[in-house]
Amino acid sequence: MRFRPATEDDLDRLLGCVVDESISWSHPERLLSFLESGNYRYDRIWLAEDEHTGDILARAVWWSFADGDRPLALDCLYVHPSVADRRGLAAELLRRAHDAYGQAPAYHVFLLNGWRDDPKARAAIGWRWEAAGRAGLSEELERLRYAWTAGDAPVPEPSKRLVFRADDDDEAFVAAFRRVAVGTLDFHTRQALAVTDPETQAREDVRDNRSMRGDRSWWRLAYDHGGDHGGDHGGDLVGVALPSANDAGPVVGYIGVVPERRGRGYVDDLLGEITRFHAERGVQRIVADTDVGNVPMARAFERAGYRNFAVRLVLSPATGT
Repeated sequence: MRFRPATEDDLDRLLGCVVDESISWSHPERLLSFLESGNYRYDRIWLAEDEHTGDILARAVWWSFADGDRPLALDCLYVHPSVADRRGLAAELLRRAHDAYGQAPAYHVFLLNGWRDDPKARAAIGWRWEAAGRAGLSEELERLRYAWTAGDAPVPEPSKRLVFRADDDDEAFVAAFRRVAVGTLDFHTRQALAVTDPETQAREDVRDNRSMRGDRSWWRLAYDHGGDHGGDHGGDLVGVALPSANDAGPVVGYIGVVPERRGRGYVDDLLGEITRFHAERGVQRIVADTDVGNVPMARAFERAGYRNFAVRLVLSPATGT
């Protein structure tokens, strides 16, 4: 077996790697589109091929921001059905790529609700899940996917409690991200803080959000109306609300409330601002994710008329590895 990154000469054969299982994958249209946009790169697609016939027996495809300097997420894991040990070959392919990258990016799998009750979906994810674990992706997280659709849910009224302001200084958002990260229920943030300092983590969050397709000018900081607090903005910081977009369209990019203001329903104001911002631009559908364990955020989406339509399974390295 020969393991290597792909090249442009492999394109026709890459397009022939077809997944007919109940799982998300890099289908030909997606592959071509993301190769063109830069979200996929040939050196971030790894192959296992038969040394004698040259047939592709396994393919792994990683996604990144178009201008990203590293792969961020495993998007597709394919092994030809003729392979006797699909788990073993997939695990070895991932290990080879991880060694080359110097890191093990998380595997993101998109599944329909109720996938555990679907034998085909369980079978499709089963061998991939085991292979990912053998390759070091042993941390398991489920995220609920929500969508707000124009006409199905009302556009929220403006907040009476908060004032939302843009700020073109990234340092203001770095400071805000540091504050809202304290005590957060978000798994990704807690995982990052376990291995890096709060300042670095906040700067990485700002950098990653800037890399998304949403316009930087959309970002908002939320302040109260002042009262006895005063402050440079006429009030104290309450939270962060980032409308954004990814390759599929408009999203709720980031929401956070500072620790001392939690438990007062401000998440509804922040989500309402993002929803209204997108709706006023004529957006018809807004997508958002939250961890299964982040119950307050999930309830906020439901109160705002967002519908849970799918699950994102994220398999990542254990914290500290």
